[in-house]
Amino acid sequence: MRDNVSQSRHAVREAMLPVSRMGWPVAIPGRCTGLDKERNLSQPTDNVRVRRTRKLLRDALVELIEERGFERLTVGQITERAMVSRAAFYRNYRDKYHLVEQIFDEAMEALLGTMADEDERPPIERWVAFFEHVAGYRRLYGALLGKKGSPWFAAKMQSSLSNNVAQHLDSIPTSGGLVPTLLGGMFVQAITWWLENERPLSPYEIATETARLASAVITEANRPPS
Repeated sequence: MRDNVSQSRHAVREAMLPVSRMGWPVAIPGRCTGLDKERNLSQPTDNVRVRRTRKLLRDALVELIEERGFERLTVGQITERAMVSRAAFYRNYRDKYHLVEQIFDEAMEALLGTMADEDERPPIERWVAFFEHVAGYRRLYGALLGKKGSPWFAAKMQSSLSNNVAQHLDSIPTSGGLVPTLLGGMFVQAITWWLENERPLSPYEIATETARLASAVITEANRPPS
């Protein structure tokens, strides 16, 4: 009888908490340990906290760029304005340049999403969608591309736009990628002008006008030399 009880207890213990060769508890398929439950409960809270912290830091970044310019900013000033600890800042970003880099990556992801090859919309509709995206984040783009903004951000945006243009152009008899570079610079300048002048044209109008100018440049570049 004792042997049967002992064997039953051993079987229950083995089923509830298998142990790996390294001596660590192994998760049972279909079950959740106490640690897993705590982790699952904390994840939504952590995600909300991270999003809130990043929004506060970005809002503070925009305000301070408008007031002082990007180059003069320090991490301490950003965290003080955001009312976020420096430790919280460094949990998310290495420095102020990394903060801008993350914003840039998200901006380019939005751009490439609207300009993706698998998107079945006509190119002009995708271009309009990009300007609508810029309008939705006009204060952020205005600060980063303005006179007090980040030259690094403007240069990276121009480079990415130039590369995107190059991928969608047929062979142009111009060496050195001159045409994509010109068009990338034109697009950044058009965005900057549009924002600095408080968007005097609708997203459709500015997209149509820049597309018309880009088409003229491409047509001229494809013209055989006389």
